[in-house]
Amino acid sequence: MKFSIATITLMLAMVVGQAQTKKEMYSVKYPKTKKDNTVDTYFGVEVKDPYRWLEDDRSKETAAWVKAQNKVTFNYLEKIPFREALKNRLSELWNYEKVGAPFKEGKYTYFYKNDGLQNQNVIYRYKTGDSPETAEIFIDPNTFKEDGTISLGQISFSKDGSKLAYSISEGGSDWRKVLVMNTETKEIIGDTLKDIKFSGISWKGEDGFYYSSYDKPKGSELSAKTDQHKVYYHKLGTPQSTDKVIFGASPQEKHRYVGAQVTEDNKYLLIRASTSTSGNKLFIKDLTKPNASLVTILDHTNSDTNVLENVGSKLYIVTNLDAPNKKVVTVDAGNPTPENWKDFIPETENVLTPSTAGGYIFAKYMVDAVSKVMQYDYDGKLIREVTLPGVGTAGGFGAKKDEKELYFSFTNYVTPGSIYKYDIKNGTSELFIKPEIDFNPEQFESMQVFYTSKDGTKIPMIITHKKGLELNGKNPTILYGYGGFNISLTPSFSIANAVWMEQGGIYAVPNLRGGGEYGKKWHDAGTQMKKQNVFDDFIAAAEYLIENDYTSSSYLAIRGGSNGGLLVGATMTQRPDLMKVALPAVGVLDMLRYHTFTAGAGWAYDYGTAEDSKEMFTYLKNYSPLHNVNADTAYPATLITTGDHDDRVVPAHSFKFAAELQDKQSGSNPVLIRIETDAGHGAGTPVSKTIEQYADIFGFTLFNMGFEKLPKTLN
Repeated sequence: MKFSIATITLMLAMVVGQAQTKKEMYSVKYPKTKKDNTVDTYFGVEVKDPYRWLEDDRSKETAAWVKAQNKVTFNYLEKIPFREALKNRLSELWNYEKVGAPFKEGKYTYFYKNDGLQNQNVIYRYKTGDSPETAEIFIDPNTFKEDGTISLGQISFSKDGSKLAYSISEGGSDWRKVLVMNTETKEIIGDTLKDIKFSGISWKGEDGFYYSSYDKPKGSELSAKTDQHKVYYHKLGTPQSTDKVIFGASPQEKHRYVGAQVTEDNKYLLIRASTSTSGNKLFIKDLTKPNASLVTILDHTNSDTNVLENVGSKLYIVTNLDAPNKKVVTVDAGNPTPENWKDFIPETENVLTPSTAGGYIFAKYMVDAVSKVMQYDYDGKLIREVTLPGVGTAGGFGAKKDEKELYFSFTNYVTPGSIYKYDIKNGTSELFIKPEIDFNPEQFESMQVFYTSKDGTKIPMIITHKKGLELNGKNPTILYGYGGFNISLTPSFSIANAVWMEQGGIYAVPNLRGGGEYGKKWHDAGTQMKKQNVFDDFIAAAEYLIENDYTSSSYLAIRGGSNGGLLVGATMTQRPDLMKVALPAVGVLDMLRYHTFTAGAGWAYDYGTAEDSKEMFTYLKNYSPLHNVNADTAYPATLITTGDHDDRVVPAHSFKFAAELQDKQSGSNPVLIRIETDAGHGAGTPVSKTIEQYADIFGFTLFNMGFEKLPKTLN
């Protein structure tokens, strides 16, 4: 076929025009971010902090910066040609009925349900013994606010089920309000409690309940430091201002996290007190004895210890004291200190997380991050291993002592969460609820591999993708990690990840040190002066995927949130060549100042602080993402995400990191920050906002990997 010179010229012009359009998209003009002369001195070392002014979340300047950044970011995202297609597919797949396990309180059986795209889950109920078809709406959080940005938090019923205390969060903040309802009439009764944070709600009979909070800070409630937690008792019918402090009033002994719990038989009050996110003291009070005092069970924070159950004065305690993988011990409440403990369920090579139901103890174990469940009676006799539906994550196994059945959930990376009903005495189970979802698990596969980290440690990783995927190094891949705070990443289904994998994407999750998958030793191996192990484990995971042709650096994205945002930030600054896209979400990115915001000082067990010692300061500075952005370096395409109401990891971390990257990026990859309004650290985010976020994250990722249309056509 022959073309005229004019036709060839026109074709060339079209190609050049298309290339120019794409180049213009990549060439983002960032808002100008001013610098000031702020300098901090640590152990004689001066550290510049030119974007300190962005820490003021109440200033007009910060608000203007947020608005300008969002304008640039959304202008970019809106040009991605398949953004709407992703959003539509996410909405289609999300739109199925989701029903939670039922639970009994008083005369009623309750359950959570979402019709599909409701922003918040709704609580339904029916009279126990009646058909579930008779269920009525009990609480609908979607009526709290039209856009779904007021969410329902914890719920706690009084002992006879006649009253309910529940918390709400506005705009995603950790600061909550607590309301009390008459469950028969559904009327709100008494005071609305305010300014409550990091709190459980535990009833003492029918008259009142215990909760926890901090004194409201004098500065910004979203960023000012909060470091003395207290337990209060609220008596119904009295104003909150008269609530008594039960624990935590002494300024000589501060605890950043305290919580109170009343045992099921209403006999004991239990109080846990911590200075950090790991380790706690433990106290007990006999509520049946007037004027009884708190008795110390454990007077130090060298372990994670709590009371699992009691039978009269016999306490069943779960602890990792001298047992890194946890064990259950028994002791009499009259002499509850460790020298009197007797092993009940000894420590094994696998991490134990026990629960109770129907007069039995269910010992849930993680075996290479996969669930195994054993059932014991209260005398310590092994009754049976619970048969699970497959290889994955089983959750639940909790119910009141007089229940004959319990419900548990089961899921993995390719199996949407289902609910099973379990006969506690006979050990038989049956499928109770299976979601009707437009996703076929048979088309996908998960496999666990073990790879070697930098120091020779074997790390497990689960890789999930479509069956028959060609390992040619060109598959778009998301490597997701966390690696901290003793938190375990176990297999679970995600609607968003299902859409990613439908497009031919690979989703890989390594179980990094710092997590809890192999107990306390695994956690400690990724803390403080060993934190670099976590980043090395993550880098080695990426290298494994590349070496084995799952993907290549041009098709690899790394993703993580909160402590996982730190993981992404550290990895992309240490090895910017390793990935094409970086997706740090609500990340801890300023390691020299994290402990000065909200409850951040409580994270020092994992991180240490820059004030501890010169050695600790130097170590933190050497990996702090904010302090390791260098000029003349080509960083990967980066989409930072945060929320303007995040008072867990304040958005200033993300603001300052974005400003540094935009100022010093030498390559052509875009550096954008997406700041969600009326959103916090993640909990309670409306479904509509979640879908939009994932459409933008996946769209940005694929577009920057070079895709101009979706890898797999959406039908």
